[in-house]
Amino acid sequence: MGQKTNPIGARLGIIRGWDSNWYAHKKDFGKKLVEDNKIRNYLNARINKGGISKIVIERTLNKLIVTIHTSKPGIIIGKGGGEVDRIKEELKKLTGNTDVQINILEIRRPELDANIVADTIARQLENRINYKRAIKMSIASALRMGAEGIKVKVGGRLGGAEIARSEEIKQGRTPLHTLRMDIDYANVFALTVYGKIGIKVWICKGEVLAKRDLNPNILAGGTGKEGGERNFDNRGGDRDHRGGGRDDRRGGGGGDRRGGGGGGNRGGGGGGRR
Repeated sequence: MGQKTNPIGARLGIIRGWDSNWYAHKKDFGKKLVEDNKIRNYLNARINKGGISKIVIERTLNKLIVTIHTSKPGIIIGKGGGEVDRIKEELKKLTGNTDVQINILEIRRPELDANIVADTIARQLENRINYKRAIKMSIASALRMGAEGIKVKVGGRLGGAEIARSEEIKQGRTPLHTLRMDIDYANVFALTVYGKIGIKVWICKGEVLAKRDLNPNILAGGTGKEGGERNFDNRGGDRDHRGGGRDDRRGGGGGDRRGGGGGGNRGGGGGGRR
C-alpha cells in the first residue's frame, strides 16, 4: 500500500512547499479552495501549449498573486506583454477580485519536470507516435540532464489495442519511501482517437540534505544537488593491475610455461627448454 501514496503529498512540509499559500477563516476556506481549482483549470485550458509545470497561488488581504511556472514563457507573455494583460483581465472576471498580479517563472531544465515530461509524452501519443519510443526518448533526455532515476507508467488502449493494459518503463533509482529524496510526480491524460491513456511520471532529482526553503517559487526546475558532478563510470578502475606481468601467455614478464623467468617464447632468459 505504501506505493499508492502521492510522492508530492508525502513530502509536503519536509522538502516541498504548498502550491497554494494563504490563510482563510473557516467560513471562506471552501470558497477560496474552489476558486483556486477554477483558476488552475482555466489557465491549463487557456494556455494549452504553454508548457505549464505548476501554478502557485498566493493571497494577501485584497490581492491575488498567480505565479505560472513554464518552460515556454514567450507563449504566455505574447507580443509586448499583451497576452498576460488579457489573461489578467479574464482572471479578474473569474474571481471577482480587482487586484490580480501574474508572475511568470521560466523552468530552465524542462526535462527534469515531471508535469512537462508527462505532457510531452501525452502530446506525442495524441499524434500517434509509438508509446515505447516516446517514453524512451523522455527517459534518455531526463538522465542526460542529471536525473538520478525516472519511472514512466502508461495505461489504456496502448497502440490502439482492443484490450487496455498498463506498461511501466524505468531507469535509475526512484526510492519513493525516502522522504529526503526529491521526487517529482505527475499524472496526465492523453486524449487519443481510440480512448484516454493515462501517463504517470516519477523523476528522482537527488537527495536533499540541507534545510530547504519551502517556498515553491524558489525551486524552479532545479535538481536536488545543483551542479554536483557525478562519475557514473567508476566501476572498472585499472583492470590491468590483476595480471602483473601476465600480459601475454607466450611472453612478457611471467614468461611461458616452457620459457624461463624473464621469459620470451620458447626460450626464456633463465634457461628455457628447447
